Amino acid sequence: MGFIKKLYNWVLSWAETSYAIPALFMLAFAESSFFPIPPDVLLIAMALSRPESSLWYSTICTAGSVFGAMGGYIIGYAFWQAVGTYFFLYVPGFTEELFNKVCQSYEENSVFIIFTAAFTPIPYKVFTITAGVSKISLLPFLLASIFGRGARFYLLGILFRKFGQQAREFIEKYFNLLTLLVVIIYFLAFYLVPVIFK
Repeated sequence: MGFIKKLYNWVLSWAETSYAIPALFMLAFAESSFFPIPPDVLLIAMALSRPESSLWYSTICTAGSVFGAMGGYIIGYAFWQAVGTYFFLYVPGFTEELFNKVCQSYEENSVFIIFTAAFTPIPYKVFTITAGVSKISLLPFLLASIFGRGARFYLLGILFRKFGQQAREFIEKYFNLLTLLVVIIYFLAFYLVPVIFK
C-alpha cells in the first residue's frame, strides 16, 4: 500500500505543472493496460483547478484510455505468453483466478462486460488484456471501450464544469470521508469482483 500511496501522490503532483495534459493522456493510457492508479485522480485535480476546461480534460482522458485499451488488447493478443507472469505478480487486482473467469465470461457477452469494466472501478486492464487473449472482435471491443470510458470521464467533466467551486468546497470539507469511500470502492472492485464471474 505504501508503494500505491507514493504513486498516487506522484500522479497528483502533475496537476500543477505545464505537462498536466500529456500526463493525463499517458496516465489514462497506462491505466488501461498495466498501471494501478486510475486517471480519475488527475482528471479531478485538473478539473477542480480549471472547471471551465473539464470537458476538454475528459476528452483527453477518454482518448488516452481507449488507446491504452488497444494496447492492453495487443498485449493479450500477441504477447501474453511472454509477459503474463509479470501481470499476475506485480499488477494489483490482476489475479489468475479473475483472469480465467473473465476469459470464460467473454464467450457469453463480451460487449456488455467491456462496457461495464470501462465505466466502473473494476480494474479495466484485466479486461482489455483478457479481451486480446480471448481474441474477441476488435470493433465491438473499441466501441464498448469508447462508450464506457467516455460515459465515465464525461460524467466527471460535466459535474465539475457545472459545480466546480461547490464541488471543490464539498471535497475539501469531506475529504477524509470521501477518501475512505474511494478506498472501499476500489477494495470491492479488486477483491470481490471475481464473485461476479462464478
